[in-house]
Amino acid sequence: MIPASELIIRPDGSLYHLHLSPGQVASTIITVGDPERVARVSERFDRVELRVEAREFVTHTGELNGKRLTVISTGIGTDNVDIVLNELDAMFNIDLQRRTIKDKLTTLEFIRLGTSGSFQPDLALDTFLLSEGALAADGLLPFYPGTEGDNTTGKALEDYLTREGQAFPVPPVIVHPELPPALARATDLPRGITMSAAGFYAPQGRSLRLPSALHAELLTSLRKWRHAGTRITNIEMETSGLYGLANALGHRAASLSVLLANRAEGTFSTQGKASVDRLIDRGLELIAG
Repeated sequence: MIPASELIIRPDGSLYHLHLSPGQVASTIITVGDPERVARVSERFDRVELRVEAREFVTHTGELNGKRLTVISTGIGTDNVDIVLNELDAMFNIDLQRRTIKDKLTTLEFIRLGTSGSFQPDLALDTFLLSEGALAADGLLPFYPGTEGDNTTGKALEDYLTREGQAFPVPPVIVHPELPPALARATDLPRGITMSAAGFYAPQGRSLRLPSALHAELLTSLRKWRHAGTRITNIEMETSGLYGLANALGHRAASLSVLLANRAEGTFSTQGKASVDRLIDRGLELIAG
């Protein structure tokens, strides 16, 4: 039995942070960072059956083309992804009244529709990218033993940086998800490894008044790295948490990003809202046809 201090349930039976109860969430879940983006997704649904707001976690559940969907905002960072993934999994795979783990696993699909910064000069602003893996540079996954899975790619990156005379600020762990079938079939989308950072400034190599450990020489080495036909393509703040926890919990996950910045070129999109709207349309087309 899971103690009340470990799995916190409100008096109305809903989960503590998300304020959601069993039956209110679909097994296909779209995650977005910005709470305001939830309505921009759900306004495209054929109908909306549920709207719940709790802190930065806004949830809408509805239907599109006969497929039941939930869209939920995580806010920024893998610390929030930790809350969202665990509580949504609990809703399906823990008996909340008995506080016991269910015998039969319900597998969920998580699809992140988010914004990101391109790490490579040839990846143009306002284009889309599907993360085939995530470099965990945020600090969440070490608290979940086993979430790294087969870290062959991360070891290859570490060995490469050693040869280059460079060192990554944290041990490089790269996680690869089991993609939902609808996203796995999207062969037209560019793919690569997404670096998930612990913050927006120094953890992503930005220097304002404080220097970053991701200094220019290290960033150059990271841009040049290639392994088994892949490379580091973009930087954001959620994907590694999504992929690592989904893998460990037995779920499928995909992160689809629109590239609003090009870090190599120092440029930023002038049509961000329109590009995010195109991303939403493309994501829903893949998910619900």
